[in-house]
Amino acid sequence: MLLKDKTAAISGAASARGIGLATARLFAEHGARIAILDIDEAAARKAAADLGPQHLGVACDVANKPSCQKAADEVIAAFGQVDILINNAGVTQPVKTLDIDEASWDRIQDINCKGVLFLSQVFIPHMRARKRGAIACMSSVSAQRGGGIFGGPHYSSAKAGVLGLAKAMAREFGPDGIRVNCVTPGLIQTDITGGKLNDEMRKDIVKGIPLDRLGEASDVAGVYLFLASDLSAYVTGAVIDVNGGMLIHG
Repeated sequence: MLLKDKTAAISGAASARGIGLATARLFAEHGARIAILDIDEAAARKAAADLGPQHLGVACDVANKPSCQKAADEVIAAFGQVDILINNAGVTQPVKTLDIDEASWDRIQDINCKGVLFLSQVFIPHMRARKRGAIACMSSVSAQRGGGIFGGPHYSSAKAGVLGLAKAMAREFGPDGIRVNCVTPGLIQTDITGGKLNDEMRKDIVKGIPLDRLGEASDVAGVYLFLASDLSAYVTGAVIDVNGGMLIHG
């Protein structure tokens, strides 16, 4: 078990077909005690209860700093320690550049990028005091290729911001024993994408993926597990693609 005696806080982890919950399940299988953080408190508590009585479901709006602080305080009080933070929460919106209004821009930026900052800010002091910690952040292939399948330019911008923020945090907090890395998924079949793909679209997208399939939530969860565990003890500031070869860097 790669995470025996470890604890993890995972944001945006209550959605039934989401990457966060798939990650929570995998971490639990590897011995971790999990805090599921989600804006939907009832869903967070149910998801945690389904994992087992030792796990915790906590309300958390990642775009609201006091909400993040309250969640962190609750998790640290319950667990005594937090070894792993997975900044997984995110939203998307399929609009074009000229159609992005200020409210939409702010919402996408706040949840996807500012939420990573806020949640990291409230957990890092605890990790710093213990001189250890692993943080993994959700970016996207959209940040690397200038747009994805569903996300608009404001989504690409926010996810690019996550890459810069995570790398800067990796450099700043490495001396404190805190590792910070990013994952950049391609098209993953989750609740966000599930209802928007018909068979024709699916076939067309798969043509551009060398591994000849769309991604599953478990594909990303496996990379989160690597980044959370001691298998990646000398990895920080890294960006790991989980896209089936949709984007291969030169």
